[in-house]
Amino acid sequence: MNTDRIATATPSERARRQAQIVQALGAHVPAHALLWHSEDTTPYECDGLTAYRQRPLVVCLPETEPQVQAVLQACHALEVPVVARGAGTGLSGGAMPHALGVVLSLAKFNRILQVDAYSRTAVVQCGVRNLAISEAAAPYGLYYAPDPSSQIACTIGGNVAENSGGVHCLKYGLTVHNVLEVKGFTMAGEPVTFGSQALDTPGYDLLAAVIGSEGMLAVVTEVTVRLIPKPQLARCIMASFDDVRKAGAAVAAVIAAGIIPAGLEMMDKPMTAAVEDFVQAGYDLTAEAILLCESDGTPEEVAEEIERMSAVLRDAGATAITVSENEAERLRFWSGRKNAFPASGRISPDYMCMDSTIPRKRLADILLAIQAMEQKYQLRCANVFHAGDGNLHPLILFDANDADQLHRCELFGADILETSVAMGGTVTGEHGVGVEKLNSMCTQFSAEENAQMFALKAAFDPLGLLNPGKVIPTLNRCAEYGKMLVRGGQISHPDLPRF
Repeated sequence: MNTDRIATATPSERARRQAQIVQALGAHVPAHALLWHSEDTTPYECDGLTAYRQRPLVVCLPETEPQVQAVLQACHALEVPVVARGAGTGLSGGAMPHALGVVLSLAKFNRILQVDAYSRTAVVQCGVRNLAISEAAAPYGLYYAPDPSSQIACTIGGNVAENSGGVHCLKYGLTVHNVLEVKGFTMAGEPVTFGSQALDTPGYDLLAAVIGSEGMLAVVTEVTVRLIPKPQLARCIMASFDDVRKAGAAVAAVIAAGIIPAGLEMMDKPMTAAVEDFVQAGYDLTAEAILLCESDGTPEEVAEEIERMSAVLRDAGATAITVSENEAERLRFWSGRKNAFPASGRISPDYMCMDSTIPRKRLADILLAIQAMEQKYQLRCANVFHAGDGNLHPLILFDANDADQLHRCELFGADILETSVAMGGTVTGEHGVGVEKLNSMCTQFSAEENAQMFALKAAFDPLGLLNPGKVIPTLNRCAEYGKMLVRGGQISHPDLPRF
C-alpha cells in the first residue's frame, strides 16, 4: 500500500475504506471484537509517547490464534496496514496506529500456558504481563529476570518487540538473553516459529532478529521464556557522590574490579528530588548523584560482594554509603528508581523519555553535556541510567500544550541521541526507534545500512504492511535531514500528528 495516501484520503474515502475493513474482518471475529467509532478508537491513538497521536480506522481484538491468522490474511488481501499492540506502555511511538490501517490488539492473549520447573521454562501468550510470569513461577522458587520499570503493566509480547531490559539486565541480560522461542504469524498469515527449546535451531537463527524488531517482521502470539532460581538473598548499596564525574568513574571502577552487580543504577540530583518527594525512598537529597548497586546470591556471596563494592565506591569518592539491612529496605531503595517516570509526571505536564546507550566511561561526559543542553533549549531534564550497561533514560520535561516547548523538546532529544553516537554509543538501548528516533537513525546508520534493514523487512513483509513508517528511515527522509543539518537547522516530525 502507498502510505502517501494518508495525506490525500478524503473523509468519504476513509469511510469507504473503514466499512470495507469492518466487513472483511467481521467474517472472522465476533462483532464485539471490532471497534471503529471515534470514541472507541481514541484510547488506541498512541502509546506511552503521547506527543504523537493518530486514530486508526479499526481496532480488532482477536481472542484465538486462528482469528489472528484470519485477520492478517484479510488485511493482507486488502493491503491494509496492521499495527500490533500490547499494553501500550512503549515510549517511542512503536504502537502508534496507521491512519488508514488496523490496530491489532493482543490484550486478550493473557494466559500462562505452562510453567515447567524441571526445564526452568514458561510458555506464555504474548499479552501476559511481565511481572505475572515471575508470580506464576514463584511457587517453584523461580522467576523471570528482565524487569523493566513498567513490569506491572507491560506485556511479554511488547518486551520481545523492544528487547526490553530493566534494572537487573547487567547481570541477567535483556529479553533476547532470556527468551528461547517465539511463535506467531507473518503479515500474510503464515505461521512462523523462531528459536526452539533445544540447544540449537535448524536453519538460520532468526530469534535475535525478531526480538527487538518492533513489530516489523511478525505478529508474536506465544513466547517461551527462561526462568532462573530466585537468589537466597539480595542486598542493595545506596552510594552518594558530590560530583557526577566521581559517580560515573565509580561505575567504571566497579566493573573494572571484576564485579558484575545484579543491578547498577544511577540517578542525578533533580531525579532523586522528584522521586523522594513521591515515594520517600530515603535518598540523599544533598548528593549530585546516587548509585544503587545490588548484590544477590548466597548469604556468603552477597556479604563478600557488598564488602568489595563498598571499598571500590569509597575509593571512587563516595561521600556516604548505606547498605540495606532487610528486604523491606532493599525494596524501598529500589522503589524510587522504579517510580522515576511517574515521579517526573508529578513535576511536569509532560515528559519525553529518551533512550540512548554510551560507553560506561562517558557517563559523566553525557550528563554534563545534557546540563549544557538544558540551558541551550531552556527545558529541564531529570536523568536515570542503567549505569552498568550505559543505557541512558533522560526525561525532558515540557508542556505539550505549548507548540514551541514541544519543538524544543524534540531538538533536545535529538541532540542527546546524536551526542551519544558521537561518544561511541547508539540511539537506542531498550525503548526502540518507533517514530521518535527516525531522524537520529539517519545519523547513526548509512544509506546502505538502512537499505539492508529494509531488505530484511521485505523478506518477511514484501508489501510493507506490518507497522509501516516506523524504525527504518527512508532515503528521502535522511537526505532532507542531512540538508537541514547543513543549514544549521533540524527537522522534527512534520508528518506525524501531534496533540
